[in-house]
Order: sequence, then structure tokens, then C-alpha cells
Amino acid sequence: MRKKIIAAIAAIGAAALFIALGVSLQRLLMPKYMSGVYEGRLVEEYYAEDKSHDVIFIGDCEVYENIIPLTLWENYGITSCIRGSPQQLVWQSYYLLEETLKYEKPKVVVFSVLAMKYDTPQSEAYNRLTLDGMRPSISKLRSVLASMTGGEDLITYGLPILRYHDRWRELDGDDLKYYFSGENVSHNGYMMRCDVKPVTIIPTGPKLPDYRFGQTSYEYLDKITDLCKASGVELVLLKAPSLYPYWYDEWDEQMAQYASRNNIRYLNTLTLLDEIGLDFEYDTYDAGLHLNLSGAEKTSVYLGNYLCANYDLPDQRDDARLGALWDGKADLYYGMMEAQLAEIEAFGSISTFTYRK
Repeated sequence: MRKKIIAAIAAIGAAALFIALGVSLQRLLMPKYMSGVYEGRLVEEYYAEDKSHDVIFIGDCEVYENIIPLTLWENYGITSCIRGSPQQLVWQSYYLLEETLKYEKPKVVVFSVLAMKYDTPQSEAYNRLTLDGMRPSISKLRSVLASMTGGEDLITYGLPILRYHDRWRELDGDDLKYYFSGENVSHNGYMMRCDVKPVTIIPTGPKLPDYRFGQTSYEYLDKITDLCKASGVELVLLKAPSLYPYWYDEWDEQMAQYASRNNIRYLNTLTLLDEIGLDFEYDTYDAGLHLNLSGAEKTSVYLGNYLCANYDLPDQRDDARLGALWDGKADLYYGMMEAQLAEIEAFGSISTFTYRK
């Protein structure tokens, strides 16, 4: 009997050791996104945030490149966070929102409508930038099932080591330095760029055979709308002021009609460039695709005023706890800004996004 007990304990110990080694190896092999594709850290960074946001932004680069939560705080006392990721598809936004509402209950959710152009999964690479950063949950599982492209295996999202087992050839110093945790590359989800590349030409969008958004996109937009209503959260549909990818009049009309049918607001900032004060000679870092710091600040000031005028969003700058929290965020924000500006002055470009504390 004693031998059986000892054998069972040994087997359990061996299994535990095997699992521990597997988890450790998986952590080592997974991309850290501390250089190159920084956007892969955006979804994961949310979990370390204070969960007391009055406004949550969901969507693609049109939110995380163009809206600054710190500007909303400093000008209006609005607490906000961006749950954005590259080419975030409508169903991915829905499941991120579903997950977010389990952590906190904002007063307003703002959804970037550019994602409506995609009605089918696009690529594993973009899927990974959104889905690998999500914590295990039913929401993640459903998002993975809705997002997988041909050739992907569900198990690799639960056990990423099966996807990244060959990455040992690419390991570098970052994989060891950030083994346990990385540094923030964003500010409540905003990715800062201080450089300038002016617009020289605005390309015209090609004619499409069909301008109607797809059934799947509408299905998940309905889910976002219904979830917000069931949760007592106001929903805003937003088209950010990026000049391209091209936003067609037919798309704009569909979103306006959808908002009217569902008694929600739709804000197309492309029609408000003068009111916002945007100058695309100075306010973009990539010739109009995304805004730089200057353009994002202008857009955020306008958006903050719009939100305060239309929704019950209290100015919380007198709250001592929040004030201390956002003072710390401001230190990191302005530290990164100074670092980027110094790098631009010295080298004419930016090679890193992060502000090393």
C-alpha cells in the first residue's frame, strides 16, 4: 500500500513538473510585442487597468490611434479606456465588450464602425493580435470560434505553445527581459505617435460591386446594441477622422439609418474636420491613415465636448483617488511624449514607442 502511495505521489509530482515546464516554455516562446508590432500588447494591458471607466472605446486603429483618454480626463474629467486592436472585427469587438462588462459598467460605449466593412475572418496574424491577449473565458472561446480562418486549430488558442513552438529560433533579449511582464506601450489603450507625415494626395475609393455591409457584421452590431441596452449603457457609433481606408457615402448612410432605427447616436467626424480643427499637413504621422499626437488631441477635445453635451458624464477631477491615479498616468504619457520628441529631433524618426521608467 505504501509503495502505491509513493508511486502515486511521484506520478503527481512528475505531472506537476511537466505542466510547470510546459507553462514556462510557453511563456518564453510567446511573442512579447515589446518591439516591432507593439499593438499585440493592447488587449492584454487592459487587465492591469483600474476598472472605473465611464467611457469604453472598442474597435480598430481608428480608436487606439486617434483618441487619447488622458486628454478626456484633463479637459473634462472623463475616465475612459480603449479596448482596441489592429483590424478588430465586429464580432471581436462584441466579445471584448461582453468581457469588459464583467469587469466594469461604463456609462457610454463608443464603437468604431470602420470594422463593418469586414464580414468574414481576415487573417490569423490579425486574429492573434486581438485574441492571444484575452484572458481565458467563454467570451474568448466564442470570439476565437467566430474568428478562425481556414487552417487554424482551436487548440492553439488554448495552448499557444502548439502555435509558437518553432519560435525558439527567433528568441532575443526581449523574451527574457519581459518574461514575467512587459511594459505598457499604450496609455489606457492609446498608442502615441509624435512624428509628422503630411497628406499629399487623398486617393479616391474604388467602386464596389455592392456597398451593403454584410449579414454577419450587422448580426454582431445588433448584439453590441442589444448588450448595451440590456446593461443600461449608452452606445455611440463613431467614424474617426482618418482619410482612408475610404469611407463611402453609402456606408455612411447605412450607419445613419441604423442609428436612427435603434435610437442611438452616430458621429461621423469626417464631416467635422474644420470644427475639430484638423490640419492634415501637421496632424497625421502617415499621410492621413492615422492621426499623430496633435491630431488625436484635437479629436479628443472635440469628442469629450460631444460626450459631455449628450450624456451624463460627471467631471471627476475633484476625486482624490482618481486624481492620484491619473496623475501617474500623466507622468508616463508626458514622459513618452518627451522621449519621442527627443528621438525625432535627434534621428528624424521614432524607433520605439515605450517610455522606460
